[in-house]
Amino acid sequence: MAPTLEGSDDALMPDFPRGPLHAYRARASFSWKELALFWDGADMLRFKKTLFSTLENDPLFAQQRGGDVSIEKYRELNFLRCKRIFEYDFLRVDDMLGSPLKVLGLVTCLGTYDWSLATKVFLHMLTFGSTIYSSGSERHFKYIPKVFNMEIFGCFALTEVSHGSNTKAIRTTAHYDPTTEEFIIHSPDFEAAKFLVGNMGKTATHAVVFAQLYTPGGQCHGLHSFVVQIRDPKTLLPMPGVMVGDIGRKLGQNGLDNGFSMFHKVRIPRQDLLNRTGDVTPEGTYVTPFKDSRQRFGASLGSLSAGRVVIVAMSIVNLKLAVSIALRFSATRRQFGPTDEEEIPVLEYQMQQWRLLPYLAAAYALDHFAKSLFLDLVGLQQGLLENDRSARQAELGREVHALASAGKPLASWTAQRGIQECREACGGHGYLAVNRLGDLRNDNDPNCTYEGDNNVLLQQTSNYLLGLLAHGDPGGARFQSPLKSVAFLEAYPALLGQRFQVASLKDCLDSSVPLAAYEWLVCYLLRESYEKLNQEKRSGSNDFTARNNCQVYHCRPLALAFLELTVLRRFHEHTHQPGVPPPLRAVLQRLSALYGLWSLSQHMALLYRGGYFSGEQAGKMVESSILALCSQLKDDAVALVDVIAPPDFVLDSPIGRANGELYKNLWTTILQESKVLERASWWPEFSANKPVIGSLRSKL
Repeated sequence: MAPTLEGSDDALMPDFPRGPLHAYRARASFSWKELALFWDGADMLRFKKTLFSTLENDPLFAQQRGGDVSIEKYRELNFLRCKRIFEYDFLRVDDMLGSPLKVLGLVTCLGTYDWSLATKVFLHMLTFGSTIYSSGSERHFKYIPKVFNMEIFGCFALTEVSHGSNTKAIRTTAHYDPTTEEFIIHSPDFEAAKFLVGNMGKTATHAVVFAQLYTPGGQCHGLHSFVVQIRDPKTLLPMPGVMVGDIGRKLGQNGLDNGFSMFHKVRIPRQDLLNRTGDVTPEGTYVTPFKDSRQRFGASLGSLSAGRVVIVAMSIVNLKLAVSIALRFSATRRQFGPTDEEEIPVLEYQMQQWRLLPYLAAAYALDHFAKSLFLDLVGLQQGLLENDRSARQAELGREVHALASAGKPLASWTAQRGIQECREACGGHGYLAVNRLGDLRNDNDPNCTYEGDNNVLLQQTSNYLLGLLAHGDPGGARFQSPLKSVAFLEAYPALLGQRFQVASLKDCLDSSVPLAAYEWLVCYLLRESYEKLNQEKRSGSNDFTARNNCQVYHCRPLALAFLELTVLRRFHEHTHQPGVPPPLRAVLQRLSALYGLWSLSQHMALLYRGGYFSGEQAGKMVESSILALCSQLKDDAVALVDVIAPPDFVLDSPIGRANGELYKNLWTTILQESKVLERASWWPEFSANKPVIGSLRSKL
């Protein structure tokens, strides 16, 4: 069991050591401890400190970044660490129900340390375990204790070699045999093999397998999920009829064993169908509480929405780590200056501020969005477990699906771009593996792909928005939504007539300005996308072709702009609420304004093309406001990083350590690397065996 931490705020958040970063910390306009308490709350801060301190004091978690650890050894270490996490029991089942944000906190804290470990735990405990809990019924609850004591180890098997995003076309089959009351799980060929499945490569004993369900007579009832044993827990050898293996090295997260499996007429009990959305009687009759097959299909993939919501948070952890490293580096790295004798920190340069501070603002804005969306998801799943069939519950499901489907692309792409910018902003030092930015970039990359390709997912969100416009008069009550993310569309016609009317730079430095612009932009893109879709259909295109021809310059930017608006609105409301302590209001509102204006600036051409902006002054004002906000936030940057950065042991980056001793930390780390001062083992190839120039030239 993990130790617990009690005591004062100073014990919970000890002061940082004095050093090169002290000058920036002393200039901050707020107390970083006060912001940390407001941002996370004392309970979450204690949870994080307990977890991080426990890892640091356990030799099993000693870091080996940049070392030559074989994949086999890395995976063994990762599994041992996974077991240790369960032994510490950081999060009990009752904690999950009472403090759902701690579930997200566990995943993100472990990911802050190592995403291979976090993903392994997440896939087993949350994806596999919670899918059984939320998609099954009481007859499946026998598996839950076995998940938490690791008697079995799970994975989530949806993707196949030849199908990923198009889940309806999954080819694994499950034919029901009423004579034995069993399903026969079968892969018709290697293209139907389950593929890229985390934990399946070497460790999973059981899988939630998605397959097309057939009842006697050959009727297909679509995609359903089944619990299938794939290995013997005592030997880890494959079960009869199961071929299971590892897919090999990936670009990142190589401590996680991603695998494949094929099934040759594998029989499982009827009861191992996860039956919340549909069931089969012993005689072979299919029954479902859903009248609409599309509703049932959507409910059966509800766990994918959960995965996407968590990936939003996972991506932002990577961004927070990257900006923490880059900004601490920038505050201590001195280059050039007004005179030859005086060098200044590179953070003082406007270019470095413009490169990094918008990503710091994005980290805060998207972190708040990730937590709020996770709580929305918890509310949705609670309704599903209570068999809520109300219209509001159905609408909530559609809304969460739309937000998660665009949230994952926005968060993972923002992190992807931000990590690269941070890497470059740290120069050659950022390219060293020991400083972690390369690992962050590689470990973040799959967030753009798994649980749905980003560009494909955005179509789910644009389809949701287009559906709102298609089914009724704009300006009607149908734009009401449980989370109010589309409530602004009630003013759809009036919003289209609005124009940018900010008169001064001072007036532009508030997030209400980009908020109003985004509402117009989403309405404009919605109208343009709707008209483009209808134009394609009038020209003779079928629905499939028409939608395909609307994506690049219409539906894709529509979905992204809508999600950027949603993130900004939630952050704006959070930073302008009465509960914000007065000393924190200015810095939080600057972050909100910077995030909104910086994001909006990427749509400048659309704002001019649609007529919201006119004349050069509007664009210049947005640009000047971004630079002004960067300048205002520059002295707060280190303190803002101190709020979101984990302890040095977990951040694990010499150039990003809290003491700010940039060169001392880097030099010490380099000299401690293995064999750095040794002569190369192949030195005779240089000294004795000189090339004979031209000896291998062709004589033809």
